[in-house]
Amino acid sequence: MKGVILAGGHGTRLHPITQGVSKQLLPVYDKPMIYYPLSVLMLAGITEIEIISSPDDLGSFQRLLGDGSWIGLSLTYAEQDKPRGLADAFLVSADHIGDDSVALVLGDNIFHGARFGPLLQRAGQDVKGCVLFGYPVRDPERYGVGVLDEQGKLISIEEKPAKPRTNMAITGLYLYDNDVVDIARNLQPSERGELEITDVNRVYLERGEATLVPLGRGFVWLDTGTHDALMEAGQYVQVLEHRQGVRIACLEEIAWRMGYIDRDTCYRLGSRLSKSPYGRYVMEVAKSG
Repeated sequence: MKGVILAGGHGTRLHPITQGVSKQLLPVYDKPMIYYPLSVLMLAGITEIEIISSPDDLGSFQRLLGDGSWIGLSLTYAEQDKPRGLADAFLVSADHIGDDSVALVLGDNIFHGARFGPLLQRAGQDVKGCVLFGYPVRDPERYGVGVLDEQGKLISIEEKPAKPRTNMAITGLYLYDNDVVDIARNLQPSERGELEITDVNRVYLERGEATLVPLGRGFVWLDTGTHDALMEAGQYVQVLEHRQGVRIACLEEIAWRMGYIDRDTCYRLGSRLSKSPYGRYVMEVAKSG
């Protein structure tokens, strides 16, 4: 399975702080926002990942992450010169996806929960159709919403319904088989001129090949698209890290625990950042195991 992170857009809801920097490079407490979706794909066992962003911002992502080899990944980069909808990511990254299945994660989404990695790995095995992830929210009218029957089968997808039948929002993490590229290629733009991810999901739903995995108690899904949400995400990460003594979305630690790099490499990466608490944490993790 290949991975794609959509880190484009202009971040207009966060102006003026995003007028000089990509939203996905803003800090969420102690690390850049892009670390969080990247860590999700790493936990899923995906090592070939493409980051999509605007031409102005791609250089900044490349300076931050390079080719990914330092954490055992193969990172490539692709331009999206203007927002054309989430489904456009599959057209931009068609060559990267090739004949494989694909995981798409939005660059401003944060996921956290116990045993999240194994859950993703199970969900990503031999994907036939699409696998979506749902999360209960208080304001489902702001989201695409999935409706399940009594057996837990996905029977309907509603986009920002005025009267939601459920509170299960569809999150910004999606797994698809290789048909998604052709499906996206044949979509008609919506009224706002974009290729909508909901339309992709409805094609799979009509085929009877769409699954929704609820992320219930013990999981957290955060969208950092507003000033308040960005602050709340940083506070969540801060409190959890201080309480538990572990760091969320620490790429070096994940790379070592997933077997992408060895212990010595993990320690060496931490030593390069040894003047920061983050770097010292990486060193200590590598030493203590």
